[in-house]
Formats: sequence, structure tokens, C-alpha cells
Amino acid sequence: MFGRERIEYKTREQVQVMRRAGLVVADALDAVRDQVAVGMTTADLDAIAADVIRRAGATPSFLGYEGYPATLCVSVNDEVVHGIPGPRVLDAGDVVSIDCGAVVDGWHGDSAITVVLSGADPADEALSDVTERAMWAGIASLASATRLAAVGEAVEGVVEAAAAGGGPQYGIVQEFVGHGIGSAMHQPPEVLNYRSRDRGARVRPGLCVAVEPMIARGDQATRTLEDDWTAVTVDGSRAAHWEHSVAVLEDGIVVLTARDGGAARLGALGVEVVALG
Repeated sequence: MFGRERIEYKTREQVQVMRRAGLVVADALDAVRDQVAVGMTTADLDAIAADVIRRAGATPSFLGYEGYPATLCVSVNDEVVHGIPGPRVLDAGDVVSIDCGAVVDGWHGDSAITVVLSGADPADEALSDVTERAMWAGIASLASATRLAAVGEAVEGVVEAAAAGGGPQYGIVQEFVGHGIGSAMHQPPEVLNYRSRDRGARVRPGLCVAVEPMIARGDQATRTLEDDWTAVTVDGSRAAHWEHSVAVLEDGIVVLTARDGGAARLGALGVEVVALG
């Protein structure tokens, strides 16, 4: 079950349970996306997700994790990740990144979306779009990769393409990266969102990872606020965060936290997803 790098390789049956957890996360994020609006608080969003997870008979992954006090991470504007839901009221044009995890029968799912509220700067919408496209490119790379470094190469390639010909110069946050996922929310191996000389772990059947680029409109540097959780950009630039949990199987890949298994977005990139059966 464990490889030389202490990576937890899953059986197909275990991946099927992770798929159940992933669909709970998808339901929670869909509910939040459908209801988020100007004038709501970030705590309101947390309550929506908590209710979906509870009614599914699942458990929030984040609540109580190293003392974290909420079901969601809700990060607004210059907040990159780990924003704690509370009384903050959402305004027109806010960039809202929403990260959710759930546990079913001891197995985790983890996913994040970014919602740009009405009245947004088109540059913020472009930021979310490039971050989402970079995530899907990273996921698609797993279909043929031999090493995890392929994910970071694919993510950075999308960001570079967006900047070509005088386009926006984005910063790929390096302090926070993707991770293995399974019987724990965070496991080896790390999944970098940028090119590295380190080729990373071997991609082989049973590997399950969360691919989650975080990209800023300015510099990639971050700092953590006094709550010891919320990470913000040092230069105050806005950031976006997209994430899916992905399984590598003998016959291909499947996105555990996407309702269609990733078929639509990966199909457009020439990758066919597998059926778990």
C-alpha cells in the first residue's frame, strides 16, 4: 500500500469511496456557488456548505484540522488561501476563493473554486479563468506523465501563454502547493504548481493527488495574518485558487471532485477519463 516515498497508493475500491467524498464536496461547492451574492457574509457561505455535508452523512475535513474553526476556507481578494469564514460582508466585484473538504468512511475529497462577484474588474475574471485553465492543464498532464513535475510544467505553461504578447504578468504562489490525498487530507507527495529541477514522485496507478494552483495578479509572495491561517499577497494584489482531487488508475485518470469525472474539460484537452465502475 505504501511506496518507498511513503506515498499511500489506493486500490480501485478505495478510490471509489474517495469518489463518494468527492461528490459530497462537489455538492457543497455547487450549493455555495449557486447562493453566493453581494451582501452575504463569509460565515453564511460556511453554513451552506456545512449543511450539505451534514445532510450527506459526511464530515468536514477542515473543521478542527490543527485547530481550524470552520467547514470552508473563504479567501477574498488579496487573501490567497485559508481565509476563516466570519462576519465579513461580500461586496460587488469581490474575488472569492472557496475551498472545501469532506470525509466519507475515512476517505477525503478536496476541491476549490473561485467566484468573481458581479461588477468585477475584467482583469479579475481573467485571473480566475487562467487559474482554472492552469489547473485543468496540470490535471491533464497526469494522463501521460511519468513524474509529478509534469503538473507544474503544465500549470506554468498556461500562465506563460497568458502573458505572451504583452498579456498579464501573473505570479504563481509557491509557498502553497498541491498534495497527496486519501485516508488523510494532506499526504505526500507535494504537487508543485511551477517548474522545478525536482522531477517529483513517480506517477503510477493508485496515486491520488489534489492539484491546486493559486495565482496572483501581482507578485507571488505571501504572508500570514495574525490569525495564523489567512495567507495574503504581500503586494495586495488579488488572487484566485482552483483545485480538484484526481486519481491515477491502471486505465487512466478520473477527477474525483468533478461531477462528470472531468470528462468535459479534459476531453477538450484530448484526455478521456476512466469509469470507476
